[in-house]
Amino acid sequence: MISFQNITKIYPPRIQALKDINLDIEEGEFLSLVGPSGAGKTTLLKLLICAERPTKGKILVVGKDITRLHPWQVPYYRRKIGVVWQDFKLIPQKTVYENVAFALEVCGVSGSEIKRRVPEILNLVGLSNRMRSFPQELSGGEAQRVSIARALVHRPKILIADEPTGNIDPENAAHIIDLLLKINKELDTTVILATHNKDIVNRLEKRVVTLENGQIVRDQPIGKYML
Repeated sequence: MISFQNITKIYPPRIQALKDINLDIEEGEFLSLVGPSGAGKTTLLKLLICAERPTKGKILVVGKDITRLHPWQVPYYRRKIGVVWQDFKLIPQKTVYENVAFALEVCGVSGSEIKRRVPEILNLVGLSNRMRSFPQELSGGEAQRVSIARALVHRPKILIADEPTGNIDPENAAHIIDLLLKINKELDTTVILATHNKDIVNRLEKRVVTLENGQIVRDQPIGKYML
């Protein structure tokens, strides 16, 4: 489904963030991306959502080279990918329902479709009873579930979670990971989880790809957090 082919990324003047990355990710896979700070994890994810362009190489997503997309094509491509960030990125003046609905509104989705889809996705993440709450009224775990709901509302086949448990306590972190597993299994969504959390990676018993100094140093089909 996703294929990074000979990817190198150099930032000016001569900072090499990634060096000759080759990585294939299958449809429906759950992959943990680990490595120390500065290893290149975030750069790799930015390349996948076209927030950055590689210096060399190509990235195929369902057979299409996304490094060759025109700027006007990028927003349409990004609708196929859900992204969950560490800091939630919720709009404080909007309710839970409105935060999720906004992701559809900006794409011109009809009001009737929004009314159907938003409650459906909030039910999936267990927040049906929080639709009218504002972000400041939520716990960290609840806020992250809103972020996941917003990422899923477009029904993407790929979900990227960049340190999604970094700002929440261990109990809520476990709930978030359980939710990602549920999404992976029930919706057949390909999940890419970038994390520093050793306990979470070891509990998952899924594929683990380790980056160090911009290179893949380890790729374990059923792996552990090893640095």
